[in-house]
Amino acid sequence: MLPGLEAAELPADAIEVGRIADAWGVKGWFKVLPYSADPEALFSSKRWFLLPTEKGVKTFDGVGQLKIKEAKPHSDTVVASAHEVDDRTAADALRGARIFIAKSSFPTPQKDEYYWVDLIGLAVVNREGLSLGQVSELLSTGPQTVLVMQDQVNGQTLQRMIPFVAAYVDDVDLAARRILVDWQPDY
Repeated sequence: MLPGLEAAELPADAIEVGRIADAWGVKGWFKVLPYSADPEALFSSKRWFLLPTEKGVKTFDGVGQLKIKEAKPHSDTVVASAHEVDDRTAADALRGARIFIAKSSFPTPQKDEYYWVDLIGLAVVNREGLSLGQVSELLSTGPQTVLVMQDQVNGQTLQRMIPFVAAYVDDVDLAARRILVDWQPDY
């Protein structure tokens, strides 16, 4: 294991939230490329779990844990420092590592706010009770997020997209694993 990186087990609720891009400065800070436009989980969690890069040179094996001292926004990235990572060489050795955070460490969303990971797999039905498929992914189009659903119709996979805005989404019921929408199958 690398200096500053403790061997650990990946939590059962771990979510991949970004990756380490490069060392930043000479005092052990590193640059992170977050997967979210609002990387609040990176700022609020003091324990990050790392897996080695899937491509390129691997500088460690298994799961490592970093104890984060500080993480803050910097341009379109995040910069962070960790205990035991105290120089550029140690920070550079983390390059390419994938960052996971336990979902239980995420900030609690406000009313009518949802983590994308919670919406994937939910059934989508319209007001008439017709199934429109299951959420397979979400797309950020700038002004709004779009639900992308997969549905089986006459043995063929059909893809539908619905803007995830109040004009079309009536209710999100995470407990029932269902989203109610004002949308017709032929839109």
